[in-house]
Amino acid sequence: MTHKDKPTYPDPREEDIMAGDRRISRPDASLPDWEVPDSAYRPIPIVWFTGALIAQMLLLWVVALVFSNQPSYFTIAWAALISGGIGVWTWERGMKTAGNGWKLATIAMLLAQFGFVCLFVSS
Repeated sequence: MTHKDKPTYPDPREEDIMAGDRRISRPDASLPDWEVPDSAYRPIPIVWFTGALIAQMLLLWVVALVFSNQPSYFTIAWAALISGGIGVWTWERGMKTAGNGWKLATIAMLLAQFGFVCLFVSS
């Protein structure tokens, strides 16, 4: 078998590789044209962090307003329960698999907002 008898194949680093009318590889991504890697939902820690931030912010605001005429320990107890519940909810959503920085930031944010409620009702 001589060199002329060998089939030639396109170089995927330089040109598209086609299978009929379908592109199965291209030089810039080396992915088939039906593969869209960014179309799948991939939860990320900032989504869990932001969800906890907004949920806690809204719920603690409601608690502070609804219980503003109650004794401060009552408001603080409800705020602690809500903050703890949001923390558990956030961890179960996936924060337990996130990096330590995200975990620390989430705990700090939950404690800071709870602290603001405590400061609000103690004055």
